[in-house]
Amino acid sequence: MKKYLYWLLPISWMGIIYYSSAQPYEDQDVKPLLTNTVDLSFLTPFVDWISFTYHHSEVSVAELGTAGFIEFFLRKGAHVGVFFVLMCLFYVALNRTCDLKFRSLMIISFCLTVAYAGLDEFHQGFTANRTPYISDVVLDGVGAAIAALCLLLIKWKTATK
Repeated sequence: MKKYLYWLLPISWMGIIYYSSAQPYEDQDVKPLLTNTVDLSFLTPFVDWISFTYHHSEVSVAELGTAGFIEFFLRKGAHVGVFFVLMCLFYVALNRTCDLKFRSLMIISFCLTVAYAGLDEFHQGFTANRTPYISDVVLDGVGAAIAALCLLLIKWKTATK
């Protein structure tokens, strides 16, 4: 019974993700913090040439300002990082509670992570000033895939010792 406490890790992390997704954008806007605490003007010459469209909106320094541009990448990087962690936590919980081979652990952990990413984006559709994007689920899947590669590398390194 004690071994099932490992499931508190991914469940708790999913709770944190759920809480974060339930916050309106205004409550998570870090542009004022970036603007008021750090002079980002030194970055402008390095990034002002970057411009692309993300869900019918231009992402550039000209359109968002330097703080908004940096915030965009912080938010998208958070998708990758948060779901990297969730994949690892699913792996630990499954590894400690199920008698599965490494490959099965990885596949199930990855699938659970991406499934939760989809549910998270669906949930955002009901949150004020938040929009669900399939591309965010893809970013979440990238985070899970990077975690899978790291776990594979760790397994390979420990097996060769």
